[in-house]
Amino acid sequence: MPSKPNPFDEIERLFEQMGRQFESFDPMDVGGSLGGIPVNVRDEDEQLVVTADLPGYVTDDIDVTLPDATTLRISAETDTDVTDADGEFVRRERRQQSVSRSVSLPERIAEDETDASYQHGVLTVTLPKEQPDDGGGRTIPVN
Repeated sequence: MPSKPNPFDEIERLFEQMGRQFESFDPMDVGGSLGGIPVNVRDEDEQLVVTADLPGYVTDDIDVTLPDATTLRISAETDTDVTDADGEFVRRERRQQSVSRSVSLPERIAEDETDASYQHGVLTVTLPKEQPDDGGGRTIPVN
């Protein structure tokens, strides 16, 4: 008489299969689809250019910061709680929304020379790369 398959063996096999699938998972690949801010980072030799989709915001809603020389943080918050003077809402789906995203940059940024612009729902941040000192570095005296 053949023995019954052990259901715990099947569960163990499924967990191993899921583990293999998550090994190649990069959460940054789905940042936009999980409610974050989708971004592109383009290397243009002397600078990095970050473009981010932020539709529905105005310039005052957006904050762009550099917590350190290799991290860009973008956040935006809007409150669409506008009263309608001509009547009451029959349907109301727009609401307060906030999004944020931290982007690790591949090189150090010259923080004092950055620039950002926002047009037609797209934020563009220009980040000049930090250049090494022309003096060939710093001399460290040996005592």
